[in-house]
Amino acid sequence: MPRQRVDLRKIKTIALDGRKCKVTIRDFAKTAKKGESFKDFYDSLPHILAANNLKSLVDAIVSAYRKKRMIMVMMGAHVIKCGLSPLIIDLMKRKVIRAVALNGAGIIHDTEIAMIGRTSEDVGEGIMDGSFGMAAETASFINGAIEAGFRRGTGIGESLGGAISKTKLPHRSLSILANGYALNVPITVHVAIGTDIIHQHPSANGQAIGEGSLLDFKNFIYNVSNLEGGVVMNFGSAVVLPEVFLKAVTVSRNLHSKPSAFTAANFDMINQYRPYQNVLSRPTSIGGESYSIIGHHEISIPLLYRSIIENI
Repeated sequence: MPRQRVDLRKIKTIALDGRKCKVTIRDFAKTAKKGESFKDFYDSLPHILAANNLKSLVDAIVSAYRKKRMIMVMMGAHVIKCGLSPLIIDLMKRKVIRAVALNGAGIIHDTEIAMIGRTSEDVGEGIMDGSFGMAAETASFINGAIEAGFRRGTGIGESLGGAISKTKLPHRSLSILANGYALNVPITVHVAIGTDIIHQHPSANGQAIGEGSLLDFKNFIYNVSNLEGGVVMNFGSAVVLPEVFLKAVTVSRNLHSKPSAFTAANFDMINQYRPYQNVLSRPTSIGGESYSIIGHHEISIPLLYRSIIENI
């Protein structure tokens, strides 16, 4: 039998000029001249995909800042290890960032920076002879501060920030915890027992760690309840902080029927399930906007920082 073929001469065409297009030359990147300012560079970015998302996020941050709405940052420890603490602290001082949430590893690297100006041991080397995580000063200082705070009824963030400040650790000016304490910017700490090196030391008090983290969870819920019209950003926490944030959102809505609309952003090197679902998708499903910025923190966060500075 002869093969049957479609006759393409019968298709219906449309006019190119009348067709909807997603890309226009008005959105193209602009070329640069040597020596131009960062603002010139920022304005030269294309209004397309991730660059457009970055600009939309910056606009939301600037709007929230001017309206004195909540702008909060959730951070994994990698942000500190990438040397980005000065940028976070500066935004706290400028009253852009109004609350910070850290995981358990974050307070370790922040404290070691304050103590000796160095952090991040070689895990592969230390695990071979059992020396990984065995620095005595790190554990005794942090666990001691947590236990002292437990006796006073204060959360881990406030307790440790106060201890770093009051003992005048030599590099405390680069501590997010200490600056939060000095600036009255709430720093909350959210711990999973057994995930951090300080838990393997005899100075660790599970009751103090658990109660301190629970108090900070309640403080965190209060911050989230004030997020209406504000911005929340997750910098690199793949599991703990996205899970904590989702619970804080539901408790806030249970108690206060808010927040209902805010801007959420996730900065990470790869797309991951929990940040996408628990920071970007589920919490903003009834209102607000969400943005995913993929790339190395040591590039993407300084870019965000400078963009904010130039626009506020």
